[in-house]
Amino acid sequence: MTADPVYSARRYFIGEHAIQAPPLDPALYIVSTPIGNLRDITVRALETLACADVIACEDTRVTGILTQRYGLKAKLLPYHEHNADKQRPKLLSVLEDGGSIALVSDAGTPLISDPGYRLVRDVVAEGHKVIPIPGASALLAGLVGAGLPSDTIVFAGFLAQKDGQKRTRLKSLVETQGTLVFYESPRRLGATLAVMVEELGADREAAVARELTKRFETFERGTLSELAELFSGDAPKGEIVILVGPPGEKPAASQHDIDSLLREALVDMPVSAAAKSVAKQTGGDRNEIYKRALMLKSGDED
Repeated sequence: MTADPVYSARRYFIGEHAIQAPPLDPALYIVSTPIGNLRDITVRALETLACADVIACEDTRVTGILTQRYGLKAKLLPYHEHNADKQRPKLLSVLEDGGSIALVSDAGTPLISDPGYRLVRDVVAEGHKVIPIPGASALLAGLVGAGLPSDTIVFAGFLAQKDGQKRTRLKSLVETQGTLVFYESPRRLGATLAVMVEELGADREAAVARELTKRFETFERGTLSELAELFSGDAPKGEIVILVGPPGEKPAASQHDIDSLLREALVDMPVSAAAKSVAKQTGGDRNEIYKRALMLKSGDED
C-alpha cells in the first residue's frame, strides 16, 4: 500500500528520527520559535509547523534555517510589515477554505514588537480560531535572568530613535512601580543608557542582557550609571534587552515642603486643584492636604 504523500509530509525530524505529527484543526496558530538556540523549539511547535498548510514568516531565509534543521516541508509565505496588507487576504482565504496557518517571527514570540496583531484581529473578526503555541521570548528570558523584581513589569518595546521622543517616553515611565523592559539595537545601546540615566535616575538598578540563549550570552547588572559607563565605548554585538528596576520609595515630604508647594499652587489654582496637584507630587493624603490648603487659603495656619 502506497503511503499518502500529504500524510507522509506531516512529520519532523529530531536527529535522524522521523516523527509523525497529528493533524491540525483549521486555525491561525501563533508559534513561538527559538531566539538563538535552535534546540529551544518545543515539540508542540514542531508538530504545528509540520502540519500547517502555510507558515507565514517575516523572512523565508531565516525561517528556512529552522525548517531545514527539523525536516519541515510546509509552504513558507512572507508576511511582514511591508507586505502585510497584501498578504492578509491570502491568509484569510486559507482559513476560509478550512486550512491552517502557522504565524512565526524571525525569532521568539510573534506579535511582540511586530505587526502580527492586525492579522490576529482580522482572523478573530472573521470568526476563525486563534491558538497560541508558547515558547521562547527574549522579554521573558531577560526578565528571569536579570535579578530584578518580576511581580510587575512593563514591556516598552523599542524606544524612538529621536532623542526628544525617547526622552518623552522615558519621562512617562519614570514613576512606574514595576520593572521596565526595552528592546534596543546594539549600536544605540550606549546612547540610550545615557539618556536613561538622565530621565530615570543614575542609581536605578538595571541589567543589560545580550545574545540570549546563544553561546556568548551575557548579563551585565548594576546601576544605570554603571551600565552607561560600561557601554559608552564601541557598540557590542547581538540583540539587546534592557531591564530597569522600579524606582525607590521617596522620603515623606515634610509639612514645611507641603506648605511651600501649596502656597505656590494656590497663587493660580483653586483649593481643590492645588491639593490634588500637591498630593500627586508628594504622595501625601489628598484629604489632609486639602484641609491644609483651606487653612492656608483662609490665613488660619495654626
